[in-house]
Amino acid sequence: MSQQILVYADSLSWGIVPGTRERLAFDARWPGVLEAGLHARGRRERVVEDCLNGRRTVWDDPFKPGRKGLDGLAQRVEAQSPLALVILMLGTNDYQSTHANKAWHSSQGLAALVHAIRTAPIEPGMPVPPILIVAPPPITTPRGAIAPKFAGGEVRCTGAAEAYAQMCAETGCAFFDAGGVVHASPIDGVHLDAPEHLALGRALVAPVAALLEGKTGS
Repeated sequence: MSQQILVYADSLSWGIVPGTRERLAFDARWPGVLEAGLHARGRRERVVEDCLNGRRTVWDDPFKPGRKGLDGLAQRVEAQSPLALVILMLGTNDYQSTHANKAWHSSQGLAALVHAIRTAPIEPGMPVPPILIVAPPPITTPRGAIAPKFAGGEVRCTGAAEAYAQMCAETGCAFFDAGGVVHASPIDGVHLDAPEHLALGRALVAPVAALLEGKTGS
């Protein structure tokens, strides 16, 4: 049985500490909390993180190279196969002030990532993994050093969870709205504080376990 889960995401999952450039420890980041919760249920899956600060879905960062999430995704799936599940938690950086994107645009970026995962050049006989889209919590008021970078993002991201859910319905992906259980840090309006990582990781245990057991999603 496939024993790895790939988390393909950005700084909200990398575990940046709001207001700093520091990083939470693995067991304090939501992917680590999720792994521990699955293990507590007797499951053996290992959570593999591929989380890059500033990663968009299908757009380039004009200031930093390598932030276009579509680039190289198929090869990352190939490298980590066999995979039991891929979790995508992206979208926040699609709303940076360098882009004019709204929720629909970001949802179509995610759809392109879904296609890349499903057509990745994995070895013959290895499973095409199911995909769980996790909608990040909405941007609130950007604060601190990142405020110019995310200026107006709280408006552009309006309706993101609904747009992502619709895309999931159309493509047959599982969906989870992180905004239903956590919120962006009041420190910077974008990232997750440590208690939010804990809450999100714990909230994902049951739906992820159900996916791994083939009870829901595709």
